[in-house]
Amino acid sequence: MKKTVKVVAAIIENEKNEILCALRSPSMSIPNMWEFPGGKVEEGEDIYSALEREIDEEMDGKIKATEVFNENIHEYEKFTIHLITIKSSITEGGLTPSEHSKLIWLKRENLASLKWAPADIPAVEQLIKEKV
Repeated sequence: MKKTVKVVAAIIENEKNEILCALRSPSMSIPNMWEFPGGKVEEGEDIYSALEREIDEEMDGKIKATEVFNENIHEYEKFTIHLITIKSSITEGGLTPSEHSKLIWLKRENLASLKWAPADIPAVEQLIKEKV
């Protein structure tokens, strides 16, 4: 049986209504695909504090996770991911990628131009349809 991994990811929007997108590095699983930044929820952790911790660890920045935006389960070849995307905002500092190859800000209508990790696609599609 495949292991199911519970993962949280941040939907961070800037003042220009652009969304933060992170490119997975070649050394990560599912390499060179775009995703919303985040990581695994640790035992006993709630989803909001898990996301805030992950962004602090991976991007040296502080965010406030506020509300669940999208939740889905995606089955990859070797594992299953339970991905919860959460609307968040930067509260302190900028974000610097340490594990990702690159970070970019994109308008909703341009999100489809990137090659997204399959688990992130439902949230991408919901964002594109969302009216600001």
